Amino acid sequence: MEEELLGTFSNYFEQPLIDEIVEVGKIVEVPAGETIMDIGQYIRSIPLLLSGAIKVLREDEEGDELLLYYLEQGETCSMTMACCMGQTKSEIRAITETDTKIMMVPVQKMEEWMGKYKGWRNYVFDSYHNRLNELLQTVDNIAFKNLDQRLVDYLKKKVEVTNDDKIRSTHQEIAYDLHTSRVVVSRLLKKLEKMKKVKLHRSYIHVTDL
Repeated sequence: MEEELLGTFSNYFEQPLIDEIVEVGKIVEVPAGETIMDIGQYIRSIPLLLSGAIKVLREDEEGDELLLYYLEQGETCSMTMACCMGQTKSEIRAITETDTKIMMVPVQKMEEWMGKYKGWRNYVFDSYHNRLNELLQTVDNIAFKNLDQRLVDYLKKKVEVTNDDKIRSTHQEIAYDLHTSRVVVSRLLKKLEKMKKVKLHRSYIHVTDL
C-alpha cells in the first residue's frame, strides 16, 4: 500500500503524511462502469486515485447529464472536497471509466491535514486549480465550439484516459456525456467515418486519425 502511494503521490506528500494515509485509509478496487458517488449523497471519504480513470458528471432538472471532467491517476475530486468542507450533499455523479483503484481517506482528516502538512495543502489547492481550469474548458467548449468539434475533443480525451483507441461506449452513452441526442451523435460519427477519422463497429468505435 505504501509503495503505491509513494509511486503516485511522492511529489506532493511528506513521508509522515504517507504513513497516516496508510494507517487510516482503505484501498478500494472498482470495475469500470460503477457509480462510486451519486448526486444527493453525503460524502464520507475523500478519493485519491491510485490507478484508472473516473468521469465526473452533472445532472440537470430533467435528469440529462453532462460530462464535466475526468479524474486520472494521482488526482482527487475537488468538488468532493468542497462538499466535505461544507458538509453538504454531493452535486455530482462519479462513474469509473476504467477498472480503478482508489485510496479512500476519512473526511475528518482533511481539515486536520490542511493545518498539519504543507504537501496536503498544496495538493488540495492544485486540485481546485486544475478542476477549475477543466470546468472553464467545458464551459468554453459548450459556448464557443460546435458539436462536431466537441465530439472530436471528447473522443480524443476518451482515448487518452483509457489508453485505448477502441471506444466501447454506445452512441447513447456518448450523447448523455455531451448532453445531446443519440441521433445527432450517430450522424456526426458517420461523418467522421466518411472523413476516415474513425471506424464504426457494432460494439466499439475505432479512433484512427483524430
